Amino acid sequence: MFKRIIVVVLDGVGVGELPDADKFHDLGSNTIANVANAVGGLNLPVLQQLGLGNIISIKGVDVVQNPLANFGKAKEISAGKDSTTGHWEIMGLPTQSPFPTYPNGFPLDIIRKFIEKTGCKGVLGNKAESGTVIINELGEEHLQTKFPIVYTSADSVFQIATHEDVFSVDELYEICKIAREDIFVGKNRVGRVIARPFVGDKNGNFQRTSDRKDFSIDPPGKSVLDFVKNKSMDVIGVGKIEDLFNLQGLTESVHTHHNDEAVETLLNFMKKMREGLIFVNLPDFDTEWGHRNNFRAFAEGLEAFDRKLQSIIDEMQKDDILIITADHGCDPTTSSTDHSREYIPILAFGKNLKKGINLGIRETFADIGATISDYLCIENPKSGKSFLPLILKK
Repeated sequence: MFKRIIVVVLDGVGVGELPDADKFHDLGSNTIANVANAVGGLNLPVLQQLGLGNIISIKGVDVVQNPLANFGKAKEISAGKDSTTGHWEIMGLPTQSPFPTYPNGFPLDIIRKFIEKTGCKGVLGNKAESGTVIINELGEEHLQTKFPIVYTSADSVFQIATHEDVFSVDELYEICKIAREDIFVGKNRVGRVIARPFVGDKNGNFQRTSDRKDFSIDPPGKSVLDFVKNKSMDVIGVGKIEDLFNLQGLTESVHTHHNDEAVETLLNFMKKMREGLIFVNLPDFDTEWGHRNNFRAFAEGLEAFDRKLQSIIDEMQKDDILIITADHGCDPTTSSTDHSREYIPILAFGKNLKKGINLGIRETFADIGATISDYLCIENPKSGKSFLPLILKK
């Protein structure tokens, strides 16, 4: 018997504000329910049968009497609401100190050090802004001055955008590496330094390319990924998992860029992988729709995933467990374009699992990691409580 667990993170698909949401300016956020209300209801037949509508009230997604999966939601105990802290906590590494953010731009000492260390003559931007907006605001000036465009968001990120005719992709990666290793350390240790190459010839038609690269920090200790890997099992990351964990704990990784590509890559791995963990991030809910307040596209993306989900279920072996969850919220119906401090959903399905068990409100995302550890019979992480005993058939 070969045991496999597939964890699919719907990036940003939260299920309601956490009790401390006011401290994060997120009162009223409820990503999936608010999206459903905004479009007049969602059509998610597969997720409905699994029990999504049993977790919270979602217009168009009914409560079912006998859901096929086990269902619940989880609180975040980490001091943050970003992808890094969310994924780390899922895998047993909650963070007590939030990563630094720079909503008013980066201090002059950081900018001066960046210019000195990289040899750039100056920078443009230095503010919190959408990446697609800022390259079309400053792209022409960048072409003239050769100054990199630096910017941030509500997340703990330092982003560098350069045109491929000004900096080659490798040159951009090099200055990002310098920023990661020499500047953003200590009290300024941001979660990610991100390379954002773009192309085009004038403001209005500049577009980012698919050569984005994240320079992340190492997790603060061993995660569930490490424990599984150390048992000589496969640990496969799909999407930005490799960035969030800086490749730590992975035996193989494919950096997909969009939801459909991630699902197809998952299906390919399910056909050939024997034992271990596949950890998948579906980014579009967050990057393409949540941050841009595009609730209609967000709804369409949920329905597109639902249409693909049956293929994942059909590919499952009898001892597989599928866990569908999220890492935070990113409510596109509020005035904010930031992540939102929300519960995450948990749907746990397997052909040899019980069905329809209400997992309740889990006290930490790390209960997912503890459940993975429990099922694969590896060392349990320090954080989290396995819900496997509730759902595993005797």
